[in-house]
Amino acid sequence: MLQLTKKAKRIALVIIVAIASIVSIGMLQPKERIKVATTTSLSDTGLWEYLEPFFEQRYDVKLDIIPVGTGIAFEYGKRGDVDVLVVHDEARELQFVAEGYAIERIPFVYNYFLIVGPPDDPAHIRGLNSEDAFKKLLEEGIKSPRQVRFVSRGDGSGTHVKEKALWKAAGFDYNTVQKAGKWYIETGLGGMGATLLIASQMGAYTLTDIGTFLVYRKRGLDLVPIIEEETPILLNVYSILVVNPQKHPHVKLEVVNKFVQFLTSIEIQELIEAYGADDYGGRLFIPFVNGSQSAANLERGGENWLK
Repeated sequence: MLQLTKKAKRIALVIIVAIASIVSIGMLQPKERIKVATTTSLSDTGLWEYLEPFFEQRYDVKLDIIPVGTGIAFEYGKRGDVDVLVVHDEARELQFVAEGYAIERIPFVYNYFLIVGPPDDPAHIRGLNSEDAFKKLLEEGIKSPRQVRFVSRGDGSGTHVKEKALWKAAGFDYNTVQKAGKWYIETGLGGMGATLLIASQMGAYTLTDIGTFLVYRKRGLDLVPIIEEETPILLNVYSILVVNPQKHPHVKLEVVNKFVQFLTSIEIQELIEAYGADDYGGRLFIPFVNGSQSAANLERGGENWLK
C-alpha cells in the first residue's frame, strides 16, 4: 500500500478543505443579489420580511433590503448605490424618472395617511377634515404647547413631504410652522415606527401611514386615529423605481425586472392584501395592480375611488 509522507498528507488535507469551502460557498450563496432602497414603513410593518423568502426561493436571488427615508433612497438611486427603489412620494418619483435616474415608475400598493393622537384629543380636531385639523393643531399648539404637541418625521421622507403638503393646504408656510413654538417637534430619526413611539410617549399628535400605525398599535401605542379619511390628499401610494442602467451599468436589470414582475403579480398582490389583516385588525396595504383603475383615479385626484 502506498504510504503518504507527512508533507503529502498536509497538502492533501489543505486541498480537501479548500474544495469543501468552495462547494459550501457555492451552495450557500445565491447566484445573484440586488440592493433595494425602501421606505421605512414597508420594513416597520414587516412586509419585506414576509415577502423576501418567497422571492429568494423562487428566483435564487438575494434581496438586500435597505430601509431608509424616501429622500435618502433617492440619493442612493442617483449615486447608483442600489438597483431599485421602493418609495412613496409621487412628485419626486416622477422627477426622478424625468431626469433619467430611473427608467420606469410602477405603483404596486397603496394605503392612507392618518393623523393620530392622544385618546382625549386635547386639540379637539376629531371630526374635522385634514386641512382644518392642521389649522387647529397650530392654533392650539401655540396657545397650549404643553397640552398640544405635534411630532414630525423631519427627515425628508415621503411622510414628511406629505406633512408639508398638508400644512400648505391648511394655508401655512412650512418654515413658519417650524418656528411656531416648542409644541412642534422634529425627530429627524428616519423611521415611522420610532416617530410613533416618541409621539406616544409625549402624548402628541403625528402623521403616519395606516400600515405602520396598525402594527405599532398592537405593541402598545397610547395613540388612536383622530383623522382618518380616504381622500386624495391622504392617499399614500408605494411605487417601484428601476434605476437606469444607462447611468449605472452595474444595475442588474434582468433581475430587477423579475422583482417588478414578482411584486405586481396577482399571486403576490393577493398575499400583500391579506398580510396582517387578521393580526392587526385591518388591511395594512391595498393592491394597486388589481384595482389599478380606481387607485389611478385616486392618485390623479379623481372622484371614483375604491369602487
